[in-house]
Amino acid sequence: MSVHSRQEEQTPPHCNSLSGFFIPQSRMRIALIQDYLRVGGTETQTVALANAFRRVGHEPVLVTIRPAGPLAPDLAPGIPHLALQLFDLHIDWLAPGLTRTLRRAAPDIILLMGRLANCYGWRLATGLPRTPIVATVRTGKTLPAWYRRTLRTARAVVANSRAAAHAAIAAGASADGVHVIHNAAVRTAPPTRSREAVRAALGSRPDTIVFLCVAMMRPGKGHADLVQAFAQAGPPENCELWLAGDGTERQRIEAVVREKRLAASVRLLGRRNDIPDLYAAADVAVLASTVESLPNFLVEAQWHGLPVIARDAGGVAEAIRPGTTGHLIDREDPAAFAAAIRILAADPELRRRMGAAARDFARSAFTPDRQHQRYLELFRRLTES
Repeated sequence: MSVHSRQEEQTPPHCNSLSGFFIPQSRMRIALIQDYLRVGGTETQTVALANAFRRVGHEPVLVTIRPAGPLAPDLAPGIPHLALQLFDLHIDWLAPGLTRTLRRAAPDIILLMGRLANCYGWRLATGLPRTPIVATVRTGKTLPAWYRRTLRTARAVVANSRAAAHAAIAAGASADGVHVIHNAAVRTAPPTRSREAVRAALGSRPDTIVFLCVAMMRPGKGHADLVQAFAQAGPPENCELWLAGDGTERQRIEAVVREKRLAASVRLLGRRNDIPDLYAAADVAVLASTVESLPNFLVEAQWHGLPVIARDAGGVAEAIRPGTTGHLIDREDPAAFAAAIRILAADPELRRRMGAAARDFARSAFTPDRQHQRYLELFRRLTES
């Protein structure tokens, strides 16, 4: 298995490594396939990759099943965005004319992003046999049959963690064709407001210790467990838990907050466009997901200097330095999560030390230019082979 990772000593056996940067010799036309540009980790990475490819002189083409989406405005000007549905049917899997659209686009390579795009990959391999298709595994969820079929037929598979790489191989991907490229940090811009201004706008005191989670409120993200751990921790009165994001689990989370009588200290902030500002205003990043591959949130939070507390799920252990940049918690030990909250709430020097280590680690391991160039080097190898 070819693995692109900064943690070579933990790489699975029979792995090679890509190193250095690729300087493109000629322009490539790169089609990125995604079902919909919703607010999510994979979708955020899709837009970031398309923008990065254009920035260094290539021709990205984004093909989505559904039109538009909340992240569509983040796509750089000049990048074609081709939607298969003429108007939004709100059906993620209905992809009329996918192969025909790609034939017209005539890409040099196709990158499949997200579960549904990967489910269609095996059909694209049949309809466009001369175009290299790169599948991806960026999820901790069970892979459907069509997804597994794509993994067996794709020219290469990119996994965003070693845990995801093992899942790809278990699903039938050739070990020699699996490459690990960790997520690049995306929201790296400095905050637009001061820590004090953000807190004042949200009604929090300057001395409040803020625990922050940024994640879609959907099954597997563990928000309810996080609220329960916060309650179990019994943190001081000057502690708050901020939950940024929205989704189908919101009502359940609100019910747990009411049940635990935490309305004064747990804030559901909804979907936000000022995430770097929240990082600047927070003290600790927390994530209780049970289903993950490699979370963008943990990468970004550490980039901005936050220590982390996170459940050990999927590739989470690859996203932090346990004991150095934060605490990695056994997924079956909620008491340990609560204890970690208490420890960081009570020790400002530990928060400062772990936050500084987190910033150094993230800015070394998840640099956008480096991670994006690894994709381009892989694409060049496939198009020239």
